[in-house]
Amino acid sequence: MFEFFIAKRYLKSKHKINFISIISILSTLGITIGVAALIIVLSVFNGFGGIVKDILISFDPHVRVTLKSFEANTQVDSTADFLNSINGIKTAQTFVDGKSILLKNKSYKIVNIKGIEETAVEEDWGVRTSMFAGEYNLSDSSNSNDAIIGLSVALDLSAKVGDTLSVTSFNNIEQVAVNFAMPKTFKLVVTGIYRTGKDYEGNLIFTSLKTAQKVLGLKNQITGFELRLNDIDEAEHVKEIISENLNEELFTIDTWYDLHKDLYGVMLIERWAAYIILCLIIAVATFNILGSLTMSVIEKRKDIGVLKSIGVSDKSVLRIFMFEGILIGLIGTIAGVIIGLAVCILQIEYGFYSLGAKFIIDALPVKIVWTDLVVISGMSMLLAFLASLYPAKKAAKQQVVEAIKWE
Repeated sequence: MFEFFIAKRYLKSKHKINFISIISILSTLGITIGVAALIIVLSVFNGFGGIVKDILISFDPHVRVTLKSFEANTQVDSTADFLNSINGIKTAQTFVDGKSILLKNKSYKIVNIKGIEETAVEEDWGVRTSMFAGEYNLSDSSNSNDAIIGLSVALDLSAKVGDTLSVTSFNNIEQVAVNFAMPKTFKLVVTGIYRTGKDYEGNLIFTSLKTAQKVLGLKNQITGFELRLNDIDEAEHVKEIISENLNEELFTIDTWYDLHKDLYGVMLIERWAAYIILCLIIAVATFNILGSLTMSVIEKRKDIGVLKSIGVSDKSVLRIFMFEGILIGLIGTIAGVIIGLAVCILQIEYGFYSLGAKFIIDALPVKIVWTDLVVISGMSMLLAFLASLYPAKKAAKQQVVEAIKWE
């Protein structure tokens, strides 16, 4: 294809550095920097997103069924049988939770106490892999008062493994206001301390199901069911099945995404904001392509006239300058992809950018998503193509006499 050959010759023929060649170099560098920055930034967002998702899912269920009323508590057994009959559900565990005040000496902390079944403790329920001190052990015996607290709670209360803490629920405090009596308190023994670096460790403590029921005054009632699935991607489908079979006036069904929709929404907005800002860098670079090619058309007026005089069509002239702009975009895009991938792979393999001891992960997390590479490369090439259209059309419209008479 002779148009491509001529376009390539035009790019290589700039032996001396002039204004046009400088703009072409800046265009290529701009695209390279923009593409590389987009790949690196989006890969970091993907890495952090994956870390956040893993932490949230390790502590939260894939699907949660919450009981709205006492009437729903009368249907616990039948609801449990129904949930266990659904294909794809690995476990269906009952739980209770509620607001409480945790006290040690003169210090106190408002926390959310969560009681889980002893069988749930045997599962890989997030706390096990996040233990900072002590043991991951919650006995469900009637006289057990074991508790696992977050590192932030431990620091606020100056508590350590083996310490005894007092706890009273908000329900007890409401009764105090009504009956003018001293609040009923319970003793909890810290058997373990976990660390997540998220909000969990600042307000969530774990006990056995029976202990939490006792503290919250719920007797044999539960707050709901937490479901773990064989495939987390089936969460929405399982939610639909449950919603179709349970009374929505008695139950609330949420997926792992619903439980933290605001957080995921903010992360998505931040990702798009970064994407748009960095796209502007590439857009500016492609505007330079427009300027470079426009001046190249003026510089190559004689060549255009000669080509047309020997029978080269307007379409072929258009293709020559289109190919020249696209080649600039292609070189910048390929260089940007190589640099971006190299930085990401080096970070994944060697973690040269560390985060320090205050973070739960040692190095900046990076996750390469190949669809991102395709989208970024495609967007870069599309902008280069669009930037080449105007100067290429301008070149194609030049008349032979007009092109040659100035030479």
